[in-house]
Amino acid sequence: MKKKRIIILASGGGSNAAKILQHFQNHAKAEVVMVGSNRKAAGVQEHAHSHQVPMFFFNREELNEGKVLSVLQKMEADLIVLAGFLLKVPEELVAAFPNAILNIHPALLPKYGGKGMYGMNVHKAVKEAGETESGITIHYVNQHYDEGQILFQAKTSLEESDTPEIIAKKVLALEHLHFAPLIESIL
Repeated sequence: MKKKRIIILASGGGSNAAKILQHFQNHAKAEVVMVGSNRKAAGVQEHAHSHQVPMFFFNREELNEGKVLSVLQKMEADLIVLAGFLLKVPEELVAAFPNAILNIHPALLPKYGGKGMYGMNVHKAVKEAGETESGITIHYVNQHYDEGQILFQAKTSLEESDTPEIIAKKVLALEHLHFAPLIESIL
């Protein structure tokens, strides 16, 4: 049986990518075959290197002009995983990989989603709204920010004294706990 082929796209430090790489390192049914990033200085590069997974880099224009799509097709990706990827996925790419692009969002969608809602922006908004819980949403990507079909959510309770930084740590713990196993269940 041919292993399912996962490609990770990331823009930042890559802690979620690291967990996914680790989870699928010697997996019987799936493997991470490549990691792509729109930032040459992204920390995800170190994680890919330590797992001997090739990296590719691209800019916004190359993403929008189809270069990334052609790489994903050439690599015969079964699943594209956005792990802290901050650029909008172009419609052509979404159309080429229907229900095969996964994203993790650091809030309980539909709240705190959309353009500009990533990283600390989300946690600050959650804090300012006085929410008593936050969490993660894992969803398919469609042509609109954070509006694809929701596959999974996990919650964490918040204390009034929690700062955005504490909220971020609680949410990241959920991401690390749930993302890779959910990817495995989808495959």
